[in-house]
Parts: sequence; C-alpha cells; structure tokens
Amino acid sequence: MPQFDQSTVENTLLKLLSVDGFARLSGEMERVDLPLRHVLVASDVPTTHVCFLERGLGSMVVSSTDEEVVEIGHIGPEGASGMHVVLAVETTPTRTFMQVAGSGIMVPMETFQRALADDPEMKDFFLRYVHTTVLQLAHSALANARYNMHERLARWILMCHDRLEGNNLAITHEFLALMLGVRRSGVTNELHVLEGVHAIRSTRGNVRILDREKLIEIAGGCYGVPEREYEKVLGLPHCAR
Repeated sequence: MPQFDQSTVENTLLKLLSVDGFARLSGEMERVDLPLRHVLVASDVPTTHVCFLERGLGSMVVSSTDEEVVEIGHIGPEGASGMHVVLAVETTPTRTFMQVAGSGIMVPMETFQRALADDPEMKDFFLRYVHTTVLQLAHSALANARYNMHERLARWILMCHDRLEGNNLAITHEFLALMLGVRRSGVTNELHVLEGVHAIRSTRGNVRILDREKLIEIAGGCYGVPEREYEKVLGLPHCAR
C-alpha cells in the first residue's frame, strides 16, 4: 500500500489534521477513482468506509417514503462522506453519491472509529466539521422555504463552483431539476434568467460560470453563512477561490 504524504493530499480535512491524527489514518488509506453516480453512503446500510474527496462532487440526498427525492448538501475536497459515524450512528436514511466524477481517499470505518476513540482532539475536530454540514443542511431548508427559484439556483451553482476546478459544471437540466426538487422546465427558465444577466452560459450538459460575483449578488442571503462558518471553526478557507 503506497505511503501518503500529508503535505500533498488534496482534501482539506486531511490537511488540517494534526501530524499524529493523520498518522493514525494513513496506514490504511487507499486512493480510489470515484465514477459518476458511485454511491459513497447507501441508505440504511452500515457504512464501511469514510471517503475524503480530493476531486469531484458528492451529493447528499434524502428520500421520502413515497420516493420524492431532494438534495440537502454537497461534499467536495473540503469534506468527507460517512460523518454520521462521528455521532455514533451506524447507518443513515440519507444517501450520498458522486454527482461529478472524481477521486478520493478511503479509510476503513474501523480505522476511523478507532482513531476517534484514541484521539479526543481529533474527534472534536470532526465534530466541528459535522457542525458545518448540519448548518449547510439548515440553510438548504431556509433557501427552499424562503427564497425564489433563481436565488436557490444561484446558490446551488455557487456551492458546486466552490468544490470543483474551473468554471464549467458538467450538469444536465434534468439533474438540476432533481436536485432542486422542481420540474425540468422550471430549471430551464431560471437558467435563462441567469444567462440574461450574463452570470452563466448554459448548454446541453454544462453550465459555465461567467460572473461569480453576480451569482453571489443574486443568491443574496441564502449563500455564505455555512461557508463562513466552515472557515471560522476549522481555520482554513472553504474553497480556494
């Protein structure tokens, strides 16, 4: 198994760990490719690995008993999947899968849990990260309840942009509609609104960001608080932009 150098990993959480904390995990780390729609956390199934993303975008979704599905959060190189185990929960009804293909570092759940038990400082660190994911979920609920569709769409695009390299998002209109819980026609209309103010350019299967500051202006109060909290409690920028 290859050795991992903390200075060269591309996941922010792993970079932020203490040297001792990183060493507790590194012996069992495995770098893996994460193809499109690869499931990181399955609903109601014991999670076997924590995945620290280095590239790509993970989507956390929740489903109702009548199969309604909506996205509640994103994971990119700033985060990791399987964090419910930090709260001593073995399974979760939510699902996490790759929305944009990438790569990551897998750590067996037993190794991760043992490290948390042996290192209280490390456990506190991951609890702070869980706090930021809960806040992201809360602001998704706020956006869905109180903000217009074009504001929510601007927020969603910004959250993707935070976690992906470059200015192109390989996302279809159908997938956007599923993630935002609206009809495809509604997403298409709102994309045209954002195009009209030259914030994005939308083509089949791709959204290109032209003016990030314009998107932040459009999103208004539904974007920014979770991102600032991440920087506050973890001590590094949420993204490199």
